[in-house]
Amino acid sequence: MTIDPISDMLTTIRNGLKARLHSVETPASNMKGEIARVMKEAGYIADVVMTSEFPKKLVITLKYSDRAVPAITELKRVSKPGLRKFVSVPEIPAVLGGMGLAILSTSKGVMSGKEARAAKVGGEILCTIA
Repeated sequence: MTIDPISDMLTTIRNGLKARLHSVETPASNMKGEIARVMKEAGYIADVVMTSEFPKKLVITLKYSDRAVPAITELKRVSKPGLRKFVSVPEIPAVLGGMGLAILSTSKGVMSGKEARAAKVGGEILCTIA
């Protein structure tokens, strides 16, 4: 049993990028699947697939440039189980001056900071990607 499964997923991705792996596997959950979906839509990972056999796993295909440089240089967990971080619309961070990505859990689902600003909803900042 893990205390923070989202942190475990982010650490798995970070370790896979450092080891130059093609893909990584992590136990599946709806929240982790939605975070991976937002990362894929933003272009930080190549693909994400949820396996159908038990226990379900997320297979995340990592993305690299032509020179084997990872698409993700920094991946941080912001809101933790011991200290939740909630923001309103004006407080949504612009990671790297808008070049990065903040992933939020809002009342309208998991979305990027840019989408949350457009929808005018705040929420819990799950992680930031640069």
